[in-house]
Amino acid sequence: MTNAERLAEESLSAVDAAADSAELEAVRVSLLGKSGTIALQLRALGKLDPDERRARGAALNRLRDRVRDRIEERGKAFRSAERARQLALERADVTLPVRPEAVGSLHPVSQVTEEAAAIFAGLGFDLREGPEIETEFYNFDALNMPPEHPARQEHDTFFFPEAGEETERRVLRTHTSNVQIRTLKLGPPVRFIAPGRTYRCDSDLTHTPMFHQIEGMAIDRDMHMGHLRWTLEEFCRVYFEADSVELRFRASHFPFTEPSAEVDVRCSWQDGRLVVGEGDDWLEILGCGMTHPNVIRACGVNPEEWQGFAFGMGIDRLAMLKYGMPDLRAFFDGDVRWLRHYGFHSCDAPSTHAGITRSSGAKR
Repeated sequence: MTNAERLAEESLSAVDAAADSAELEAVRVSLLGKSGTIALQLRALGKLDPDERRARGAALNRLRDRVRDRIEERGKAFRSAERARQLALERADVTLPVRPEAVGSLHPVSQVTEEAAAIFAGLGFDLREGPEIETEFYNFDALNMPPEHPARQEHDTFFFPEAGEETERRVLRTHTSNVQIRTLKLGPPVRFIAPGRTYRCDSDLTHTPMFHQIEGMAIDRDMHMGHLRWTLEEFCRVYFEADSVELRFRASHFPFTEPSAEVDVRCSWQDGRLVVGEGDDWLEILGCGMTHPNVIRACGVNPEEWQGFAFGMGIDRLAMLKYGMPDLRAFFDGDVRWLRHYGFHSCDAPSTHAGITRSSGAKR
């Protein structure tokens, strides 16, 4: 057996003898690395005469290619075996029952949004959505908010960088009222709610830079504050599952409503739990009012012919009040323990006929 044949046999045998990827890599380095056996012999070709160099070089190149191909083949086999082993370890028997501790849950924000949507649907309200990145017209101008309004300052609103003089500046919406404008521009009559994420520069126990709101609007002919009051009373009665509720309307000011009011609900606290409909305490829950004529006019609608009301409330705050959550920041921490404690069963949808909370499957 010639030296070339012996080298080929030893090299290929070394590759075949590798037991795993690590050993295969060591063999590759020992044969094809800079100081490997085959690499050293290729560098030694310069000392041979031209004819011998040509013949020896061709044989070494063929051997190098064979070794490289064999290493690649063995490497694929090792990777395939490792993948099969990993899949076998991670295999899940989907026929087994789910462990109770592994069951997912619905976040309180999603639950309360569905509860509110179910209640307002029973009152004849549609559900509408809109963009979270909004122009100043839909977020401020059309809502009767002048340029000097505090909400339009950098310390209160997240503005995007200006794109140019001819492009209207964009913001992360500070309320879902932009959906009111976009919907009313399609033409009255309208009756809808608009839940969604909103953004403001604020952060403490009861405020976060991103939070959730539900705003509602009803525009028709001959609407008045009595319609607004009845709507809010019905919502609170069903949402808090109280036999009756008493609301107190306090005069306030919002640029987009006139007259405007802050709404309090009569309540009491029993063992740290809110009880709505009885007691001597009052709790602020939302803001509302009759839609300002300037807002109606900005949507291309005649305020002399159409009028209505609007209201807005925080979904996160509603959840905190109803389900006894002390810190708003925990809503966004992603703590599995918190979610297991306050989460809701994802398969039980709220309904007004079965009971908003009883059908939610709250795991508390």
